[in-house]
Amino acid sequence: MSAIEHLRRPETIRERSRNIFDSPLEHFEVRLDRLPVVIERVEAATRASYPGGRVPIHGRFRHFGKRLEELDHRLAGLDRKARARAYIDLVVVSVLLDAGAGPTWSYREAMSNRTFTRSEGLAIASFRMFESGAFSHEGEPGVTVEGLRAIDEAALGIGFQVSSSNPLVGLGGRAKLMRALGDALEAHPELFGDPPRPGHLLDHVPGDAVAILRAVLVGLGAIWPSRLSLDGDNLGDVWRHPRAGGDGPSAGLAPFHKLSQWLTYSLVEPFEAGGVTVANVDALTGLAEYRNGGLFVDTGVLVPQHPEVTTESHAPDAELVVEWRALTIVLLDRVAQSLGRPLAEVLEGGTWQAGRIAALEHRGDGSPPIRVVSDGTLF
Repeated sequence: MSAIEHLRRPETIRERSRNIFDSPLEHFEVRLDRLPVVIERVEAATRASYPGGRVPIHGRFRHFGKRLEELDHRLAGLDRKARARAYIDLVVVSVLLDAGAGPTWSYREAMSNRTFTRSEGLAIASFRMFESGAFSHEGEPGVTVEGLRAIDEAALGIGFQVSSSNPLVGLGGRAKLMRALGDALEAHPELFGDPPRPGHLLDHVPGDAVAILRAVLVGLGAIWPSRLSLDGDNLGDVWRHPRAGGDGPSAGLAPFHKLSQWLTYSLVEPFEAGGVTVANVDALTGLAEYRNGGLFVDTGVLVPQHPEVTTESHAPDAELVVEWRALTIVLLDRVAQSLGRPLAEVLEGGTWQAGRIAALEHRGDGSPPIRVVSDGTLF
């Protein structure tokens, strides 16, 4: 197995994160005696969101809500698999646009006359753009290479209602990501078919979560901004840490693949809508992002060891950010084990909701406890 293939495996994400967790830490103290507080909060958030006890998978469909029924009306003339391909098109562009929006951006939906922020706002804005045909040169709900290549900062700014008084973090990076997605679709006909579209994953990838993640990482690897690379391949959401361990060319590298795993979780329901049962979902890891990671900081499980952790902004490759994210991966597994629930349900029920509630309790704007400089393509 090549080093890059090794770094794409969920097992490696867990292994490297545990290596960091078990090592002497520079930036955080881990207080496992505080973990019951997190478990109690996650249980409370789950009961509030899903009082019937049935918790769905953590996926982008949750943010769309009943708007999916509107899309179904538009797709009524299509067969089951064609509708599922459209759902996959929607999920891929929406998730790729779902990096941190910043504390001041919001989206007002004309139809409901409601205002949404952060991930929910990004989901609804991207849904409305998709519905209007903004990602397709044909002007219909869907994704085409030509439509993606026409997305520039101005077009995305209009769709996301960006202005001087309503700034969106990383707007230019998001627009560039959409154009790069068009190139990636065209470069991988074995995954995205002819004509290229994300929805053709349904036809070329088996119903296995690890296989879907690998397809996402291989097919979309080139779209990420140039960070670390091995043998000319862009590694994406992979970072150096002195205690990540490993050997060979991948030694010292900690993979997270947050957006790619979030996309994989989010593709489960569209695949199953197309009649493909997705197995092995439990092999995926938790998502190392600011809501899940912030939950452990705000509840005192992760205690910053110097003031700069919370008083300064940090680059994504900063050692303390990589440490924070690795600790989050390990702690999410421990929460799921304590609750006896699948990790995909715990994330949804769950840690993301509890993290948002804790952030609002500690900071009125709901911002995370640790500030990471975003280019709109990370988390």
